[in-house]
Amino acid sequence: MSARQPRLKLISHDLCPYVQRALIVLHHKGVAHQREYIDLADKPEWFTRLSPLGKVPLLLVDGQPLFESSPIVQYLDETTAPALLPQDAFARARQRAWIEMASSTLDAIAGLYSAADSAALAAATQRLQARLQALERGLAGRSDPQAAWFDGAFGLVDASYGPVFRYFESLDALLDGELWEELPHTLAWRRSLAEHPAVQAGAHPEYAVRLRRFLQARQSLIAERAREHWQAAA
Repeated sequence: MSARQPRLKLISHDLCPYVQRALIVLHHKGVAHQREYIDLADKPEWFTRLSPLGKVPLLLVDGQPLFESSPIVQYLDETTAPALLPQDAFARARQRAWIEMASSTLDAIAGLYSAADSAALAAATQRLQARLQALERGLAGRSDPQAAWFDGAFGLVDASYGPVFRYFESLDALLDGELWEELPHTLAWRRSLAEHPAVQAGAHPEYAVRLRRFLQARQSLIAERAREHWQAAA
């Protein structure tokens, strides 16, 4: 008799890329779960009681809370088949390192859309380009540089970068120059991820609209460009 699958409920925010990581894993593995979205600007009392850092995602496993995206995703990978991290210790550690790079890239993106002026935006763009160029070298150095996924089969690195690339479906139109011009492997991987059903299912149904509202509401140069661009397109 197989072990009972625990009841899983993922507490989420509609724009959080770390929530999307967990959702991509859940959808890729076909794991039954519930999802509840909360407003991080007005956090419910029950949420702050269960999440010590006050951040999403928060996973309730038979009602017991598990916080922070990394242990949540690793728990999901360890308790549901198929495993998305390799068995070999070095290969597993290497993939975890690239997952950390995905988090660093998300930080660089936040710097991009928060930059107050052209000098700050140029510096933020340079930081982001450095992350993407490092990723390009990593992809080009694989045993099969043309592979659709990061390391053979779809894995946790892919689940981590799907939300990273999703930002650029809106940001590309607001940036100076061609960010992807010298990143052919990264761009091909981005396109493969955009077509993956689990990556698509990992986003809130109104993600694109809500992200654009979020960008337009900020006090930044990107926000000014966003307001001009999408008002002109309306």
